[in-house]
Amino acid sequence: MLRLAIIFLVISLVAGAFGFINVSDITRRISFVLFALFFIGFLIFLGFALLVVDAVSAPALVTLLD
Repeated sequence: MLRLAIIFLVISLVAGAFGFINVSDITRRISFVLFALFFIGFLIFLGFALLVVDAVSAPALVTLLD
């Protein structure tokens, strides 16, 4: 998804350089939406990773304290 966002961003920059303002605007919006979806997915997976690390390491700490 990040790859598609970068591709649409490059298309937007090239279209803007050649004066195709409508194409540039549409591809820029698509690029922003794809990047936002990628970033939200990244944050969700980061949150799950932190929850898993806490769940896995918590029992080990309890046995060490006993």
